[in-house]
Amino acid sequence: MIDRSKLSNSFEFVVTAGQRARQLLAGSTPRVTVGEHKKTTVAQQEVITKAVEKIEKEPLANSGIGELVNPDK
Repeated sequence: MIDRSKLSNSFEFVVTAGQRARQLLAGSTPRVTVGEHKKTTVAQQEVITKAVEKIEKEPLANSGIGELVNPDK
C-alpha cells in the first residue's frame, strides 16, 4: 500500500499517477522494479519515488483569456 500522508497534495498525486498508469497501459516502459504489481501500483510507486513528475503546462500567450472586449472598437 502507498503511504500518501507524506505528500503535499493528494489530489495531484492521484491525477499524476492516473495519467502515468494510462501511459503504462499503452506500452510505456516502467521506471521502477515492477515485480508482480499491477500497472496502477507501478504508476503510484513511480510518482512516490519521483521517477516521474507532473509537467506544468505553460499558459498560451495569445489565448484571449482575461482580456476585456471593448464594444466601442
